[in-house]
Amino acid sequence: MSVIPTPHPSCTIRHASPKDSTLIVDFMKELGTFQKMADKITATPKSIERLLESGGGEAVFISYDEVDIGFAYFYQKSSAFTGRSGLYLDALFIRHSQRGQGIGNIMMQFLAKHALSKGCEFLEWGCLDWNTPAIDFYQKQGAYCIDNMRIYRLSPDDLENQANLFQSQS
Repeated sequence: MSVIPTPHPSCTIRHASPKDSTLIVDFMKELGTFQKMADKITATPKSIERLLESGGGEAVFISYDEVDIGFAYFYQKSSAFTGRSGLYLDALFIRHSQRGQGIGNIMMQFLAKHALSKGCEFLEWGCLDWNTPAIDFYQKQGAYCIDNMRIYRLSPDDLENQANLFQSQS
């Protein structure tokens, strides 16, 4: 796996492979604990491996002195509102001990460059409304908040229930 140099001499970025699925889950558990949502992290190494193998998602790790200290998980999406494609940043985490050193900035810059290399026209993500340090960080990146939207999701059981209600006429 190739290592990508960054503007910080001690930091590098590398793309995750399916073999990195356990490390991704470990970082997700750290993120979940930080977000006070550890019980909501249900991903398993096998499910992450499946997503990476199918191209349903991508991940990158950022290392400091060859030690992984953070990651980002993202996937390509599009918008019928704007007629544009973009990357959706599903998870971004830098270990607390490494925050405040510009490493998050490097990760966001890399993600912006990666999005452009894929022909994307936006980078989008969600943020918990109480996480003011993250909100401040994102606003310093030039990001703006879409305040009038809430995200809804069907659980696997509800998804199946809805699908079963559809009666095909064939």
